[in-house]
Amino acid sequence: MRSPMNRRGFMALGAGLAAVPALSACSTFSAYGSDPDTLVIHSQMGGNAPGSPTFRAVVNQFRKENPDITVKNLINGDDLGQVYETSRLARAEADVVMVNLYDKTLSWTEVGATVPVGGYLDDWGLRERIIPKAVTEWTDTEGRLRAFPYIGTNWPIAFNHALLERAGVDTPPATSDELVAAAKKLRGKGITPFTVGGNDWTGQKLLAQIIQTFLTPAEARHLYRTGDFSGSRGAQEGIGYFVDLRDAGVFADKAQGLTSDAMTTQFNTGHAAMQSAMSSALASVPDNVVKTTSVGGFPLADGAAQKKPTILRTYTVSGFWVSPNGVKKIKTVERFIRFMYRPEVVDRFVTEGGRDMSVVTDALSTDFPLVAKAQQLGDSVGQVVLPDQYIPAAAAQPLIQATSTAFTPGTSARAIRTALESAYRSA
Repeated sequence: MRSPMNRRGFMALGAGLAAVPALSACSTFSAYGSDPDTLVIHSQMGGNAPGSPTFRAVVNQFRKENPDITVKNLINGDDLGQVYETSRLARAEADVVMVNLYDKTLSWTEVGATVPVGGYLDDWGLRERIIPKAVTEWTDTEGRLRAFPYIGTNWPIAFNHALLERAGVDTPPATSDELVAAAKKLRGKGITPFTVGGNDWTGQKLLAQIIQTFLTPAEARHLYRTGDFSGSRGAQEGIGYFVDLRDAGVFADKAQGLTSDAMTTQFNTGHAAMQSAMSSALASVPDNVVKTTSVGGFPLADGAAQKKPTILRTYTVSGFWVSPNGVKKIKTVERFIRFMYRPEVVDRFVTEGGRDMSVVTDALSTDFPLVAKAQQLGDSVGQVVLPDQYIPAAAAQPLIQATSTAFTPGTSARAIRTALESAYRSA
């Protein structure tokens, strides 16, 4: 499905925003945008989130090694996409943007908000530094490489053995029957079996993972491009499997109202035995819980398309996008990008930041034991498709609302399919 945002739509948005007071970030961008010796980097790498202190440290190292370049490091949260688009409409955007491939960003290269970087990748000799699958994931259907891939993630299931054993469960469940049996035993001890943010993106990803139980990767990609959940027998079976698990009490009480923060808190404080956790969440698990936790795949149902319990993996957590302003000072941008792909810089994100990379590296996150364990899972687990790059941008948020509906007790499989398909119709 073609992106809902085209060039005409992008310019129409600009007209609509003309009467809106300029964001403070825009004035910051414009103050430095024309200086060829100033590099403006726009990212979400603020606070103490995994990888953020490392990012600030390596940017400072770049400053020291390149005293002729002034680096301005601008930070936003979840609103980065909107802030960047607003600044681009004013022709005052940052030179380099470090953000994931999801929702708004899916259409940036198509509409000219950022430029394709495939030519730069080869001219700068960086193609061999990047995992080939990462290049594929960042390339659109027209063959344009949207950004330089940088950070990825493993997304396994975390199992707290101390809680499982307290309930009489000796090993993490690997099948649907074992999962349901474990949930009953855990609830009998007053322990939440499987915590999940059913009201945000964490629940949406877990739901997508379970729906794919009876789908091949090709079928899953087609499903999330089209949203035809009723027309796919495998999707119907996957949604039915999800309903069976929900109704058997596998997921946390009132999961439909929980967020990722609530999910993380429940697991990290030892109140839930299982969670679906990407690397950044695994890195935040406290030592006392880490000691009794293992990682693996989501239990399989009978007749599953996969041979082993599944995890999600993706290389699209963050990449370096080049803006039209960045093209005007491409030599400065090149120096920064080359620096960020130096092996010793990449390795710091793994060892100090606990991040998985889209870049070739032999480093392990040994100071983050659960992240390191996930990095070593390899083919001991199966893998399903992360749907982010296939979902139309306009359907992304409605799908999260549909996810909350799915986690609501009593919602039928048919009603879930209707809610999911409605998200696509709104796109």
